[in-house]
Amino acid sequence: MFSQLFVAVYLALFAGATPLTVRSPPMTISLARHLNSTGSRTVLELDQMRMEFLKQSATRKGPKSASSDTAASIPVTNGIISYFAEVQVGYPPTNFSLIVDTGSSNTWVGGNPGNPYTPTSTSHDTGMEVFVEYGTGLFEGEEFIDQVSLAEGLLIQNQSIGVAGFALGFSNTTDGVMGIGPTDLTSDTIEIGELVPTLLDNAFAQGLIDEKKIGIFLKPTNNESVTTGEITFGSIDRSKLTSDIHFVNITSTFPANMSIGVNQSIAYGNTPILNNSAGIMDTGTTLILLATDAFNMYQQLTGAVLDESTGLLTITPAQYDNLQSLFFTIGGCTFEFNSNAQIWPRGLNAAINGVANMIYLVIGDSGSGSGSEGLSFLNGQVFLERFFLAFDAENSRVGLATTRFTNATTN
Repeated sequence: MFSQLFVAVYLALFAGATPLTVRSPPMTISLARHLNSTGSRTVLELDQMRMEFLKQSATRKGPKSASSDTAASIPVTNGIISYFAEVQVGYPPTNFSLIVDTGSSNTWVGGNPGNPYTPTSTSHDTGMEVFVEYGTGLFEGEEFIDQVSLAEGLLIQNQSIGVAGFALGFSNTTDGVMGIGPTDLTSDTIEIGELVPTLLDNAFAQGLIDEKKIGIFLKPTNNESVTTGEITFGSIDRSKLTSDIHFVNITSTFPANMSIGVNQSIAYGNTPILNNSAGIMDTGTTLILLATDAFNMYQQLTGAVLDESTGLLTITPAQYDNLQSLFFTIGGCTFEFNSNAQIWPRGLNAAINGVANMIYLVIGDSGSGSGSEGLSFLNGQVFLERFFLAFDAENSRVGLATTRFTNATTN
C-alpha cells in the first residue's frame, strides 16, 4: 500500500515538474593573429578600399527589404592584419587555416596551391559555380557540400563550401575565408542565386549549439604572429567579460544593416565629433575609419600631423601625454577608448613602413562625410581588440562588453 502511494505521488510530482534544460557549453575556437604584406598600399588605403567597395556593391544591389533576398557581397580585403582559425574539412580531414571575417558569410578553401582541397568520402560536388567579388580582387570556384569540423563537438554536416579555382587579392599561403556575417550576404554568390546556409546556420539547425550566437574576443599585442583571440559558437563566453553585455538591434540604415551594423556617436573627451549615425563592426578592417568631418575634428583636437608615408596621423610624446579618451555611445551605453588604444602598437611600426618609436594614431579618414551613403564609420580590429563583440543572428542584435584588455597599455 505504501509503495503504491509513493509511486503515485512521485509520478504526479514528476509530471508537474519543470523539465530540466541541459545547455551545451560554448564551442570555442582559437584565433591566430598574422601580419600580411600590404605591397605598395598603406594600411589606410586598404581599409578605405574595403569601405568604398562596400558602398558601391550595396548601391548596385539595392536596399535590403523584408521581402527581398538580395544583398551585397562585402569585401574581405587582405589587410595588414588577419585573424585565422584552424578548421578541418572532409573525411579523412584536411586542415585549413581560414581568415575569420564578420563582413562576409561564404566559407571557402583551396586558395593555397600547396594545400589544395581534395574530395573525400563526405564530399559532394553540386556543380554550382561560386563567385564573390572583393575590394581588392575576387574568389571564383565550385560549390561542394562537405563536413566541417570547427572544434571538438562541433562537426557540421552538409556544409556548403567554395573550392577555389581562382583567387585574387590574397597571398598564395592563404587557404581561404570563414565568413561569419549575416546569411543575407551570401545572396547571389552561387549561380542559382539562393541564400547559402552559413556555418552558424547549420550548427544551430543540427542541434550542435543552443543559441544562434557568435562571440568574438580579441586582444592587443605587439607580437607579429601570436594566438591572441577566440571565437565562440552558440553562446557568450562570459569568462572573457568584465561588464554586462550590452545588446542593440542591428541598424536599419542601408547599407550598414546588411552586415553587423550599429548606430553610434563619438566624443573626444567632452567634445562631440560624430553625431549618431550608422556604421559597421568589422574584423576585416584594421583601423577605425571615421567620416571626414569627424576625422578632421579629431585631428584638430589632438594636434596630430598627417604622415604621408603611412597615411596615418602622428603625435609627439608630449601630445600623447595629453591625449584624451574617445567615447563611443551605442544604444545609450558609452564605451571608453583610452589614449593607449588610439595608438598603433609601437613594436609593429615596421609593419606599416613606419619609423621606430614614432607614435601613430589608429583613427583614419574614411574619405567621405557623415551619413554618406549610409556609412559614417568602420570599427575595425583596433576597436574589437578592446571590446568583446557578440552577434545574435536569431534576433538581429549586436552586443558589446568590456574585457580585461579594454584599458590595457600594450601599445
